[in-house]
Amino acid sequence: MSLFRDDGIVLRTQKLGEADRIITLLTRGHGRVRAVARGVRRTKSKFGARLEPFSHADVQFFARGSELVGRSLPLCTQTEIIAPYGNGIVTDYARYTAGTAMLETAERFTENEGEPAVQQYLLLVGALRTLSRGEHEPHLILDAFLLRSLAVNGYAPSFEDCAKCGIHGPNRHFSVAAGGVICGDCRVPGSVVPSAEAIGLLSALLTGDWPTADAAEPRHVREGSGLVSAYLHWHLERGLRSLRYVEK
Repeated sequence: MSLFRDDGIVLRTQKLGEADRIITLLTRGHGRVRAVARGVRRTKSKFGARLEPFSHADVQFFARGSELVGRSLPLCTQTEIIAPYGNGIVTDYARYTAGTAMLETAERFTENEGEPAVQQYLLLVGALRTLSRGEHEPHLILDAFLLRSLAVNGYAPSFEDCAKCGIHGPNRHFSVAAGGVICGDCRVPGSVVPSAEAIGLLSALLTGDWPTADAAEPRHVREGSGLVSAYLHWHLERGLRSLRYVEK
């Protein structure tokens, strides 16, 4: 029997029995972890309020064995709030739907429990912090998070050089299967020709050029979001349930 301590973001919760919950977290040191929190559904439980989705918390786990992730689920025995990001997210529909899509994306990219995913964890913390403060439009923060999540997991799209032959851009055609923009010679069936402004917006979101992203016109934002959604679905092999509720 061992004690572990790690900080993480609560991704989702599930009811267990009459008063307990299974908490899914993305942690800094152990990747995705599922653990049981006893009694958190009781009305007077302050412990449960610290383990709601979007919460950034320091959690102590009690596990049977020498590994946190094993045959049985560990117990959450203690938790302290680091940042209650949910306070600035759940009261606004646009922020809430964008944030929910972020949590689902982070869970989908960390399917192997107990495997560290530090870059994905740091991306999620930064995105939720920005979202809770309202520093940019929620759908722009979401698209930036999705693009960077794809990048850190090895699926970075190209928005300048041809994704197939590498010829320097700008290149006009875009193919999710090919990995981003492609030149005329490499054009494949199913490729599209998005506007230069939409491609420039996506490049800005990927690299963190927020002045350019914030100045984008709504029609180019919608076009870019469609490309991001298609690219994400291609690499995840199935869509995000929460993405359909996001306001564009």
